[in-house]
Amino acid sequence: MTTFRAKSNIVLGFLFALALLAFIAVEKSKKDVRQQWYDEKLEAAILSRKAADYLKSFRLEEGIFVDMINDPNQTALIGQEYSLITTDRGYIDAKLTSLNPNFAAVIVQYLMDAGVKSGDVVAVAVTGSFPALNISVLAAIETLKLKPIIISSVGASNYGANDPYFTWLDMENALYSANIFSNKSIAASIGGGFDIGRGLSPEGRQLIVDAIERNKVLFINENHLEKSIEKRMELYAQHSQGKPIKAFINVGGGISSLGHTVNSELIPTGLTKNLLMKNYPVKGVIVLMGQKGLPIIHLANIKDITRAYDLPNSPVPLPEPGEGGIFIQKKYDLVITSIATVILIVVILLVFINEKKSHRLGTEIVNAQQPIPETDDRFEDEML
Repeated sequence: MTTFRAKSNIVLGFLFALALLAFIAVEKSKKDVRQQWYDEKLEAAILSRKAADYLKSFRLEEGIFVDMINDPNQTALIGQEYSLITTDRGYIDAKLTSLNPNFAAVIVQYLMDAGVKSGDVVAVAVTGSFPALNISVLAAIETLKLKPIIISSVGASNYGANDPYFTWLDMENALYSANIFSNKSIAASIGGGFDIGRGLSPEGRQLIVDAIERNKVLFINENHLEKSIEKRMELYAQHSQGKPIKAFINVGGGISSLGHTVNSELIPTGLTKNLLMKNYPVKGVIVLMGQKGLPIIHLANIKDITRAYDLPNSPVPLPEPGEGGIFIQKKYDLVITSIATVILIVVILLVFINEKKSHRLGTEIVNAQQPIPETDDRFEDEML
């Protein structure tokens, strides 16, 4: 009878073919699975796209020129490299990436993971640096029916909302007036150095003050950064009307929110449910909120977010609402995977058992074939 050993080419080939078939079956079993809160995420992304489209139409009607090179998707949400209200360095790739309306779905994910519910109060800090990301935040808040308290700093980094005559406050007010969003800022500061526009020209600072006044927003104008931080905390407490604030959202690198630029590196991008105590140079609003035990949503490093949620960098054209790993992920069929694993284990065990039996049988045959050694008679005589 023919016996196949584990090390034979036939057995090894069979095991290889079986493993390959199992691998193919498992890979073919992958299917698209909707992520948690799919409907809310899609609704927020659609609303974000609607808001951005409205602002584009609004700007084009005013005869605003769109830079086809720096704004290849023609969104009218990419500003100039420099203007009189440009406060900080910004990178165009990050601004182009933030145009994706599906960032609104990421904000929904963060908020739901933070445990907020419809009607909850959330504190929000935004700057003019990422108008598209601000829109995504407002879209997520609108979708989840939250009650935000929004404070803005108007100055913007390169390629942000740095048109002195169409600042972030102007964008926000246009969306509010069109009933796309039901919330807007309750207060605003100049932003930039020390939150009072240090580094800007007097003309630039005045243009920001003009924007705050024409949008009828409370002007936060404190002489010291610590006072500006304190004022913001007072306003958040005052406008919460005794209700607990359930989360804090920060977009960009506003100095009053951070306290110090170093803090942007110390505080992780995304959702932080329990902010670790560190040696923060200055405790900005985000640190003070974290010390109160609030979940913190820090939207700073765009690439960290795109990596985590399978969103493209600087996409052209822009993705449609509902695209990306934040909505749908491919997952293996657990039944097929389990069956394939069990079959492989059983076959390998059978081969192993057969190999042991063959080895034991071979040993017995070898022992049986060995001659019995002859007795030395002389040695026996001596023993007697």
